[in-house]
Amino acid sequence: MTSAIPKVEFNKDLVHQLIVTYQNNGRQWSKKTKNRSEVNGGGKKPWRQKGTGRARAGTTRGPIWRGGGLTFSHQPGKAPAKLNKKMYRKGMMCLLSSLDSEKRIHMLDEIELKDHKTKTFLEAFKDKDLKKSTIIVSEFSENLILATNNLYYVCIVDPIMVDPVLLADSKNIYIEKKALEVMLQRYQND
Repeated sequence: MTSAIPKVEFNKDLVHQLIVTYQNNGRQWSKKTKNRSEVNGGGKKPWRQKGTGRARAGTTRGPIWRGGGLTFSHQPGKAPAKLNKKMYRKGMMCLLSSLDSEKRIHMLDEIELKDHKTKTFLEAFKDKDLKKSTIIVSEFSENLILATNNLYYVCIVDPIMVDPVLLADSKNIYIEKKALEVMLQRYQND
């Protein structure tokens, strides 16, 4: 069976940029600790400069004091990076094409389960390798969601929720034909 995914030349730098940008934009970027100028107090010299026999000190908020600021304190990160739509689409097509050439994408007509049992789902996919796999469906069905709820190694998504990290991390991707059409229409629309 010939694949419906068009062959696109793999652009390693673009795919790397796509994945790194996606991961960075998923971070919170809010980690922060106070340095010595932000810590409260420490305005008064703790003791005089000379004659006490102790080391000279100008503040009690230096990094070596208890209650002082950190030497290299964490600061909030930069604003999330942006990737152009054209670059995003091209990167996703490169990734899909690469996965297809590696035989990691498998086409399915339609997934229909008669009940919500995990056993039924596993029976339907008995000839397929489900370890670390993603199933892309055109429409969520309650039976499918319930049947795969306790399978930690199976991820069910629709074409809109597909992201580059999910595709790159999956060992096998099972995709319904309707879902693939939606994805291709989305990523080839220039």
